[in-house]
Amino acid sequence: MQKIQNYINGELIAPLDNTYLDNYEPATGKVYSQIPNSKDADIAIAVKAAEAAFESWSTCGIAARSKVLLKISYLLEEKLEELAQAESIDNGKPTWLAKQVDIPRAASNFHFFATAIEHFASESHYMEEVKAINFTTRKPIGVVGCISPWNLPLYLFTWKIAPALAAGNCVIAKPSEVTPMTSYLLSKICIEAGLPKGVLNIVHGLGQHAGNAIVSHPKVKAISFTGGTNTGKAIATIAAPMFKKLSLELGGKNPNIIFDDADLAKAIPETIRASFANQGQICLCGSRLFVQKGIYETFKKHFVEAIDEMKVGDPNDADSKMGALVSKAHYEKILDYIALAKQEGGTILTGGTKVDVGGRCAEGYFIRPTIVEGLDFMCRTNQEEIFGPIVTITPFEDEEDLLKMANSVEYGLSATIFTQDLDRAHRVADKIEAGVVWVNTWLLRDLRTPFGGVKSSGVGREGGFEALKFFTEPKNICIKY
Repeated sequence: MQKIQNYINGELIAPLDNTYLDNYEPATGKVYSQIPNSKDADIAIAVKAAEAAFESWSTCGIAARSKVLLKISYLLEEKLEELAQAESIDNGKPTWLAKQVDIPRAASNFHFFATAIEHFASESHYMEEVKAINFTTRKPIGVVGCISPWNLPLYLFTWKIAPALAAGNCVIAKPSEVTPMTSYLLSKICIEAGLPKGVLNIVHGLGQHAGNAIVSHPKVKAISFTGGTNTGKAIATIAAPMFKKLSLELGGKNPNIIFDDADLAKAIPETIRASFANQGQICLCGSRLFVQKGIYETFKKHFVEAIDEMKVGDPNDADSKMGALVSKAHYEKILDYIALAKQEGGTILTGGTKVDVGGRCAEGYFIRPTIVEGLDFMCRTNQEEIFGPIVTITPFEDEEDLLKMANSVEYGLSATIFTQDLDRAHRVADKIEAGVVWVNTWLLRDLRTPFGGVKSSGVGREGGFEALKFFTEPKNICIKY
């Protein structure tokens, strides 16, 4: 059985205590590899390697850093098939989805930040009355920690690592222990690309061991984390008293809003994507669907019919629209929430059951996409982040009625609005409590724009120059002449 290795100081090595964790394939429910169960000592040697590499990496010049990051990007593109297959096995998503979205985006992340750093400008302010000039320089922080989730394993892993490296930092990175394989393959790509030793260190293991060691290590000066809100709170309690920089991209309970003037030919397929892409395991998924009463029954009919036609099946099948949930624990969590929705008075319009795919996937973690009607907007099903293929559907009267329900949750990550009224689009987008709002589309991302949420969906912004700013420290210099 394959044993994944840590990537420390430019080499692939076993964990120091030689202990491993089983890694399961969600589609089959069987162990297919093992990952290091890294501890404090593994993080310590990774930090030491990063410290040793920092001076040369941070001063080698933007062009040199850009060159090696671009090579990583090109190698990710070259190895698309291998990486997509690995991500599908690790995560349970259809292989075609990993091939079309996840792996190309990972390559784009490296490409974008490799070129963006070349255009990252400093600021200056001339004080004419006293003949002085203020200018701001930005320097890399040093050793930083990047911790990413299991839902978009390589996509979000590279989203953090690439700007940190481009800015001149050295990185200690921990992928989710549930989906480690593409990060391991990235280690091999970094070696092939000639990334200097110690610049990037990828350490596998559990959050309570490896993750906690990264967050609490005094030499790690900043933490970029994507994951659950409760874990984000725990990280903040450790990092904040140590005055570490923090970027926390946390949970979401996002509204998907259909006004009665929406173009349903566009709104329905886009809402299907927003509801059930990646088995609903995306923090940006629209898990609360609000439809204006004038078109509620029409929309519901066509939406349910379309969902009924979705094939849940083997991730290797080209016609599978949904694959397996990421783990047995998460699979059982989703089934518990379906039971809760029924207890709270919800009616299951479609789905809500396990799927027996059969064959090699007979023991996999498959659930039908589920639509629930008739729930109060303040019930647990409508308030708690479920992170799976469950969507609630609720009618609304007008904008006031909608905003009361849409803004009722503790989260504020994203929202999606379908309307052909431009004034309404601007008005509602402004009043929705969310860091990202899409109108007549979903998950259309420009890498130059800042990304993040409000309320319990996190602090800080990722993406574009905001990410480069996070991974650097500003210094203002004033010169009088």
